Amino acid sequence: MIIIKTPRVNNQIRAKEVRLISEDGKNIGVLPLDKALQYARERNLDLIEITEKTIPPVCKAGDMGKYLYQQRKKEKRQTQ
Repeated sequence: MIIIKTPRVNNQIRAKEVRLISEDGKNIGVLPLDKALQYARERNLDLIEITEKTIPPVCKAGDMGKYLYQQRKKEKRQTQ
């Protein structure tokens, strides 16, 4: 069984600032959390905390369901 830690998403993110990565992988830069959330909402996307151990944490604008699917697929390939 594959267990994937679910990342923080949208209002679960606790940092004051985040490094935002766009849905197509471009580095938008360091933004206040509210601006990053606004960026994602305007595009009907989620703000997903990818790396919480950096300062500021790295967040990506994307679809949470699609992100989890890709992570499961990646984990499955690594265990084969």
